[in-house]
Amino acid sequence: MKYFSFNLHLLKLPVVFFLLGTLSFFSVNSQVKSERFKVLVYTRNGKGYVHDNRAAAADMVKKLGKEKGFDVVVTDTPIIFTSPGFAEFRVLIFASTNNDVFDNDEQRLAFRKYIESGGGFVGIHSVMGTERNWTWFKNMMGGSFAWHPRNQVYTIQNIRPDHPSLKNVPLVWTKQDECYFSKELYPGPEVLMAHNITTLNKDQEEEILKNAGKYNVLYPAVWYHRYDGGHIWITTLGHDIANYSDPVFVNHLFQGISYIARLAKKKNASKPYATGINTPLKFSNE
Repeated sequence: MKYFSFNLHLLKLPVVFFLLGTLSFFSVNSQVKSERFKVLVYTRNGKGYVHDNRAAAADMVKKLGKEKGFDVVVTDTPIIFTSPGFAEFRVLIFASTNNDVFDNDEQRLAFRKYIESGGGFVGIHSVMGTERNWTWFKNMMGGSFAWHPRNQVYTIQNIRPDHPSLKNVPLVWTKQDECYFSKELYPGPEVLMAHNITTLNKDQEEEILKNAGKYNVLYPAVWYHRYDGGHIWITTLGHDIANYSDPVFVNHLFQGISYIARLAKKKNASKPYATGINTPLKFSNE
């Protein structure tokens, strides 16, 4: 009798595990559904050089959205910033934007208030040359584009492999790209990856050393910071169209996007304080 009872107990175990597995399945899937978010890919360029990688970047993000389960809107029209529903975007992705990308200060102020509310921002490549006459924006970026050597193969060093946005990103990444140097640097960003300037071609060495300043080996390439309430992640990489179909680079961008999306879950519409685009920055521990 004990033997028979023991086997009944064993027979019950698969049922228990099935029920637990079913509950886990619905729990995981409900989490995935609750994590669905909306991103804006913005590709506007002002007067000046226009990168030919913008469409490829937008297509890459749309593909990621389908694969990973987030919604993507692509536009180069700045009226989006003052349109109803703008606050619904979890992440704004500026894909190789350059020069002036807003039509007026009303749009600039709406963008700033979005950041102040706790919004997320991902900047790609020539985003560093965006809004060069707006100090608040340049500080958000961590600086402004100064110069780059010619497009070439060189090495980028992952200096924070433990960072959540660098999951499966190579520790030493040798690739073809443009090594961006910046000016008007803001001291807030935490550097995550760095150009190894010693691996650049020596035929432009004088100009490289001039722009690198006090950096003699590694120069910031990818960074994150909390700025004026918002969550900012920048990669200066991504010049060539081919990047946006390269699995290693696509993962690099996806990790940045998903990291910022996690941080920007809870925006607060009561937080914005700016009354103009140049309202002095309010430093806060909130």
